[in-house]
Amino acid sequence: MKILLSNDDGYLAPGIQQLAQDRLQLSQFADVTVVAPDSNRSGASNALTLDRPLSVQRAPNGFYFVNGTPSDCVHIALTSIMRERPDFVISGINQGQNMGDDTLYSGTVAAATEGYLFGIPALAFSQVDKGWRELESFALAFSQVDKGWRELESAAQIAAAMIRHGEFGLAAPYLLNVNIPNLPRADIQGVRKTRLGKRHASEPVIAMRDPHEREIYWIGPPGAVRDGGEGTDFDATARAFVSVTPLQIDLTNFRQLDALNVDGWTLGA
Repeated sequence: MKILLSNDDGYLAPGIQQLAQDRLQLSQFADVTVVAPDSNRSGASNALTLDRPLSVQRAPNGFYFVNGTPSDCVHIALTSIMRERPDFVISGINQGQNMGDDTLYSGTVAAATEGYLFGIPALAFSQVDKGWRELESFALAFSQVDKGWRELESAAQIAAAMIRHGEFGLAAPYLLNVNIPNLPRADIQGVRKTRLGKRHASEPVIAMRDPHEREIYWIGPPGAVRDGGEGTDFDATARAFVSVTPLQIDLTNFRQLDALNVDGWTLGA
């Protein structure tokens, strides 16, 4: 099995380092190639860099790092670095949740999406809270043997176990968004399949002034949860479950497509 591993926090981030460590036994069943941004590219969404060339370097630990976006990393890996097509594209583990509307902005989800667009099964993993708390103590993973969830040694192993033993019942390719509560293993209640919740509009930008008295802006925090009802990713993680949401790319609003009345328009002067 071949795995392409990327993220949006950068190749030095604890999440991807934890996921790629040999002690997680990925190397026992997979050939893992890590291609990730050279720095934090959170919020990059699905952007590809088209206004300048990109460079690829290799770290002493064997990770490739790119001066571009998460989508750049996966695109370069699949079309140049990797000589064989991987069986999975994995993104994460992200520092902070990617739930509801977050998925539209997320570089973590975007890296997985790029793999999905190439026809490869892809999974994006995120921890609900920032700070990497309980990165190592989370302990749930899918068991193909008993079709249930059993304890494993660390948070990052959820990805390894889902890849190695997961029976998702889905035709390939698929795109799964996984959010993991920052809780000790004894407090995790299990795993739930979920739909995306929804947020209110984002908070306003934060206006400041730089040392030259020029006005500058920081993007404000995301909006509060608007739809966190039963069955959503917000609800599942709030109740200490791991959330798994299947995503799709087609943004067509089919209900409005049926009602849209433009056929037959003339565009004369």
